[in-house]
Amino acid sequence: MRLVVRLLIAGLALASGGTLAGCSGVTGLADAQGATNPPATVSTPLGRAVTATVPASSATKIAAGPVLDVVGGPRGVKAKESILVDATTGQVLWSDNADVPRPIASITKVMTALVVLQAGGLNREITVPPGVVGYVAKYGAEAAGLVPGQKYTTDELLHIMLVMSAADAAYTLANAYGPGLPAFIAKMNVEASNLGLADTHFTSPDGLPYPTEFSTYSTPSDLVTLGEAAMQNPVFRSIVDLKYYNLPKGDGHKAVSATSDDILLGSYAGLVGIKTGYTNAAAHTLLFEAVRNGRTLIGVVLGSPATTPFTGFQDATKILNWGFALNQSG
Repeated sequence: MRLVVRLLIAGLALASGGTLAGCSGVTGLADAQGATNPPATVSTPLGRAVTATVPASSATKIAAGPVLDVVGGPRGVKAKESILVDATTGQVLWSDNADVPRPIASITKVMTALVVLQAGGLNREITVPPGVVGYVAKYGAEAAGLVPGQKYTTDELLHIMLVMSAADAAYTLANAYGPGLPAFIAKMNVEASNLGLADTHFTSPDGLPYPTEFSTYSTPSDLVTLGEAAMQNPVFRSIVDLKYYNLPKGDGHKAVSATSDDILLGSYAGLVGIKTGYTNAAAHTLLFEAVRNGRTLIGVVLGSPATTPFTGFQDATKILNWGFALNQSG
C-alpha cells in the first residue's frame, strides 16, 4: 500500500546541475491562453514561499520497503520547481524548490476529477450549461466544443476533461456537482485541506487565469500528494492512461474525438499518466507517474520554459530516467 508521499526522508540530494539544449520550435499545446508572462518570483495570496508541513496523519508513518541510494541529481532540468518521489515507499528522491507556490494550469483538473469521483454517479446525465460558450471564449481555452443543452454522462465528461484537457467539460462538471462554480471550487479547497495541501488554493475547476494568473496555485510537494490520492481511484487511473478517447454520437450529444497532449503516453516506457498543463503565467507543467520493474515513481515539473512545446516532457524524461537508474540500498 502506498504511503502518503509527503513523508520526507533526510539525507537526500536536493541539487541539480548542467544544461541541455532543447528542441527548436515555437510554443504550443496550450491548455489555456490569456495571461502575461510571469514575474521571476510568484506573487500569491500567501505573500511568500511557505514550506509545506507533513500532515499530522502521516507524520508518524515510516517508509516501507527498500530505499534507493540517491547519487547526485538529474541534469539539465529547466523547470523552476520539481520533485520526484518513490510512490511505494514515500522516499523523496530529488527536489528543487518543491515547496514554492506557483500557478499549475490544467493540473488543476486532477482535483476537479477527484472531487467528482468522490461524489459518485458516473452514469449521471448532465446537461451542458448555457454559460460554457462564453466562458471558453473569454479565456481562449482548450475545449471540446460542447453545445449547451446537449447531454453527457459524468464518465464521458471526465474522459473529455482529462484526455483532451477540455475546459468546457470541467466547467460543465463543476456546474453540475457544485451545484454552480463557487460551490464546486469551495469543495476543491476543502479537499485540498483534507489532503494536507497547505500551499494549494483553487479559484477555478480548470486552471484558467481566473480571476488572475496566480489565483490558482500549488507546489510540487502538494501536487505529488494530490496525484497519489487521485491515482488510488481506478476510474481516474484508467482515464489518464489513455492516449485517445473517441465518443460516438449519441442520443442528445455529438461525437467527440480526444487526443491527449501528453506526448510521453505510448512513447515513454511505463508511463501511466497523469496530467499536462500550460498557461502563459504557469509555463509548461506536468504531473507524471511511471512504473518499471515494480518501481513506481511520481513527480512534478512546474514552470518549464515555454521555449518549445516539449520542455515539460523533456524535464520529466530526464528526471524519470535518473530515478529509474538508482540502485536499492544495500
